[in-house]
Amino acid sequence: MTDTPAEAKPTNSAPVSASGTEEESQERVLSAPALCVVAFSIGVVAAVGAVLFRYMIAFVHNLAFNGRISFFYDANHFEAASVWGPFIILAPVIGGLVVVFLVKTFAPEAKGHGVPEVMYAVYHNNGNVRGVVAIVKSIASAISIGSGASVGREGPIIQIGASFGSTIARTLKLPRWQKITMLAAGAGAGIAATFNTPLGGVLFAVELLLPEVSGRTFLPVVVATATATYIGRIALGLDPAFFVPLSAVDPQHAINLAELVGFAVLGLLAGVASWAFIRFLAFCEDFFPKLPGNDYTRNIIGMTLIGLLAYGFFVTTGQYHTAGVGYATIQSIVSESNYSYTLFLLVALLIGKLVATSVSLGAGASGGVFSPSLFIGATLGGAVGALGAWLFPGEGFNMAEFAVVGMGALVGGATGASMTAIVMIFEMTRDYNVIVPLVLAVALSVGVRRWFIAADIYTIKLRNRGRPIPSVRHTNMYLVQQARDLMNRNFVVLPAATSVRDAIKLVGEEGQRRHVVVSEDGRIVGYARFGSVLYAPSIRADQTLADIISDDFVVAPENNILNSIITRMNRRARSFAIVVRAGVVVPRPEDVVGIIDSPEIAGAVIRNHYS
Repeated sequence: MTDTPAEAKPTNSAPVSASGTEEESQERVLSAPALCVVAFSIGVVAAVGAVLFRYMIAFVHNLAFNGRISFFYDANHFEAASVWGPFIILAPVIGGLVVVFLVKTFAPEAKGHGVPEVMYAVYHNNGNVRGVVAIVKSIASAISIGSGASVGREGPIIQIGASFGSTIARTLKLPRWQKITMLAAGAGAGIAATFNTPLGGVLFAVELLLPEVSGRTFLPVVVATATATYIGRIALGLDPAFFVPLSAVDPQHAINLAELVGFAVLGLLAGVASWAFIRFLAFCEDFFPKLPGNDYTRNIIGMTLIGLLAYGFFVTTGQYHTAGVGYATIQSIVSESNYSYTLFLLVALLIGKLVATSVSLGAGASGGVFSPSLFIGATLGGAVGALGAWLFPGEGFNMAEFAVVGMGALVGGATGASMTAIVMIFEMTRDYNVIVPLVLAVALSVGVRRWFIAADIYTIKLRNRGRPIPSVRHTNMYLVQQARDLMNRNFVVLPAATSVRDAIKLVGEEGQRRHVVVSEDGRIVGYARFGSVLYAPSIRADQTLADIISDDFVVAPENNILNSIITRMNRRARSFAIVVRAGVVVPRPEDVVGIIDSPEIAGAVIRNHYS
């Protein structure tokens, strides 16, 4: 085999960020009190945005389903049949076409469920979310939800709040870490105002968005979230998101062993359901763009299926269960007085909502996955509770309790945000009696889902896009960079039998390349740093590369993130990484595409230091 020098490309510096050095020199770092004042203003704006967003959904829903203009809509209660009869099937189709136009024309990042785009901004775009996204996302999502697409309203309000926070931070020319803090504050404030969950909003920002949790980042998030919750309660009331009647649960009733086993089984099943939801959503998001035609024709196909599914449930059950956010179905399941849900219907609703949400987002709808996760979890929990009551009468199995726990287990399993799921379900129902089984079910659900698939419902989209998010959130920002983004391409591949004199001559002829990757019998056997090797002709004249190479290296694919590479180097006591093409099973010398040495790691730390 003949080894050929790799193509020389200068890689001493990473691509310059959009902000540029000149803009960075104008950054101002706000003090903690000043940052809290800014966070307060973001909380006010996020709360107002959440309230207006609710009214926008009500307006579109009343126009699309009831043929009237009204800004009142209680999503927790079922309504009468649509005045359009079977033509209601066309409502999500018409709404979807408007959404596609808005997204394609004004803000492509407004497509989908929102949170992945916010996470992308945090880890890969310096905390920048365009201001126009807030406007387009609110309109597009209100149309999607109001016209019957099977999506939720939390994803949009998270993206809207994040856009507010990022825009204000950019206007004030704040540094990167403060910009990301304001983005997270806006997102947490938005979700807190929407669901009346102040603690849940804070935990959402901490678990999913903030790369660093400290006093300087935590306090502004708390200020924004508390402010948004207070304003939201003034505008929308003090009631929890879902009302669990006192008669549905017995606060004095200790959970017996049979129930505890039932909750554990529910957690395991929720983990499987979370995996299925993540996989099918990812499949639909990949499948629809591959269909022939354009974005409009693909949307018509998907939204027609959504309309048919919702109308099919109406014909068979009297309600459009899978249309919109689905809160009315959740509320009726957790209401103890409602025994109309059979095991068969609950399973049908679970599958129907999973399919409807995945198809909606795959076809181009704009909305979140949190509310559908609540719906799927409630139907799964209700089914387990109903089955337990039938198999073990008198053991205390209760559909309402199991539905509440199922909501938390599904949200935790799908999003990976365990503490957020536990606290938000408690805040949304005010049912403290389910805390113990909720903790158990969420833990089992997250464990099972991670066993099946590492990525959660938010990060899988970014991973498939080639922009992974670290599984350990609170880490230095440079650790999310891929090897291809920072590796040094200034290397040459030479056989081990090459003499040192010839190697030095070849390295010089190839543009003073510092690194030499050494091969032997079609294998990578070592490397040499010629920029740091002292060469004395009298000593090295008869030596070959095989005599001077070092083997303290690891081999890493080019799509590995730096965190994974450094971890492997640390565990194996190595100081050098040879980067090869992605997808290679047995790396060969011809697969080498770059080098990661101490200067590359140091450069990544300096360029992306989170401070």
